[in-house]
Amino acid sequence: MQYKVVETNTVTEEELERVLNEWTEKGWHLDGIQFAMRESSKRPGMAFVIFTREGEA
Repeated sequence: MQYKVVETNTVTEEELERVLNEWTEKGWHLDGIQFAMRESSKRPGMAFVIFTREGEA
């Protein structure tokens, strides 16, 4: 199993869609999304999009 983590500092619908479309087109499968929150805001400051695919690392 291989893992790919994509970090983005722009946490918008459009940016998350771009990341998801880019990496799924390359054969990766979404495993999950982790958000890092800012103390001063209710919006996430960054996101880590985690993908997997079969194969050797």
